[in-house]
Amino acid sequence: METEHTYDVVVVGSGAAAFAAAVTAADAGLSVLMCESTDRWGGSSSMSGGGLWLPNNPLMVREGAGDSREEALGYLEQTIGDAGPATSRERKEAFVDNVAGFVDLAERLGLRFARGADYPDYYPELPGGKIGRAIEVEPFDVKTIGAWWKTSRGQDGVPLPVKTDDFWLLQRSWSTPGGMIRGAQVVTRAVGMLARRQHLVGMGAALMSSLLAVAQRLGVELWLSAPVEVLVVEDGRVAGVRTRHEGREVTVAATKGVVLGGGGYDHNEEWRERTQGVDGSASSGSKGNLGTAIEVAQEVGAAVDLMDDAWWGGSVPPVGDHGPAFLVSERSVPHCILVDAAGERFANESESYVDLGHHMREHAEGVPGRYWLISDVRHGLKYLRSYALDPRATKARTTAGVRHIASSLGELAGSIGVDADRLQATVERFNGFARTGIDHDFGRGNSAYDRYYGDPLMRPNPNLGPLERGPFTALEIVAGDLGTKGGVMTDEHARVLREDGSVIEGLYASGNCSASVMGRTYPGPGSTLGPACVFGYVAARHLAGQGREV
Repeated sequence: METEHTYDVVVVGSGAAAFAAAVTAADAGLSVLMCESTDRWGGSSSMSGGGLWLPNNPLMVREGAGDSREEALGYLEQTIGDAGPATSRERKEAFVDNVAGFVDLAERLGLRFARGADYPDYYPELPGGKIGRAIEVEPFDVKTIGAWWKTSRGQDGVPLPVKTDDFWLLQRSWSTPGGMIRGAQVVTRAVGMLARRQHLVGMGAALMSSLLAVAQRLGVELWLSAPVEVLVVEDGRVAGVRTRHEGREVTVAATKGVVLGGGGYDHNEEWRERTQGVDGSASSGSKGNLGTAIEVAQEVGAAVDLMDDAWWGGSVPPVGDHGPAFLVSERSVPHCILVDAAGERFANESESYVDLGHHMREHAEGVPGRYWLISDVRHGLKYLRSYALDPRATKARTTAGVRHIASSLGELAGSIGVDADRLQATVERFNGFARTGIDHDFGRGNSAYDRYYGDPLMRPNPNLGPLERGPFTALEIVAGDLGTKGGVMTDEHARVLREDGSVIEGLYASGNCSASVMGRTYPGPGSTLGPACVFGYVAARHLAGQGREV
């Protein structure tokens, strides 16, 4: 193979999975090149909440939080079960068993983690369920990475030094004492940043900027606008890539292996239509996620799985220049319900977003039409709603018919094309549940996960508040996603597999370009980034000769 560049490892992509692999390999003394297909690095990871769901992690151990390998694996079996080879027992064990190794390495390399001690698993009442398994990086000063911040996708996230652990309280920052205190703390943090002449960012931007700083220090090279178009195979082994650099095609040898961390196919309209029946316009994933990492792997014989699935949820659809808004807490706080085109509730509004997304897609087969988040005036007066922070977006959604407001429920029903009597009956039934504190239809508020985003001052159920006071608002909700979940099949060492289960030597994958170990569910906050980082770490350890069964 004639090459112009040679590295020990070539990493495709620049999200969390890619950087985890890159810094692990570099720390092992290997030379590493990262190839990012777009002109901006960080991928969906930089735009995300930045949480990593890592059961039995070192922070929990140090704090005596009471988790174990057995409880973690038991919980994974309860929630994920058997959803195909991606969710094998061996892969579940590899995930749990390498959590500590990844966190220990990251901390040794300089990442500063904090634990979301109050954030529950998404099914905390199941055997092995816990509260506090998620961790995240502390706000990070991007002045540390210099000009690289200008090309970070983290600029598309929340431009403040906030953490995921802040949001559950910030949503009620002017309605509860706890929310007010947390709001004051965030303001103090921001003021302190200015006084110290820092530029602090939080969540996904903090995670990825921290990883970039480590990668720079370890000598990792990162090429932007360098799409990998071909995996080069020699003697049955992936030995390099063909990419573009500075406007021309180049071939790069990878003496140890190639790690795919290039994201999913969120915005590949043809693939999304064919595999899922959606066009991808409501995806909150990076625009650069077109499935190219999956495609080049398939060209050398890789098997794929879970291509019909995604990290689903309910989203406000995109309008003009305003992208989709993925909803988490906004549908869980009191004084709102979600109804279908017939004016009926169909799910627990406070359930995990992936469950809600699945329920929306399943329900649409029987009751086609639009979904609406119906709320009374207190929903907006008492709670912070991320989708309503930009008045330009609100105006555009109103003009486009995505948002409607009316003085009465009857008038609102007419505006959105829903039977007024049916909607009134649905609201009256729900209001009865709010008074008694028991949702007899869908159990909203029964789980600790539901209550995490509720209002503790709302009695007798923190998630149930009646819809009684106008004006009333209807906001269209569609089945959106945080990214696709299907991709190339990998084993417990993150090695890419063929249909017959054999290993494609020299090729590894992690993150959303690989079929998820989480199967068709979402066990806890950060179930995308947690396994992405761990299996990136596993891949690099294995190709460096430091993993099991080398």
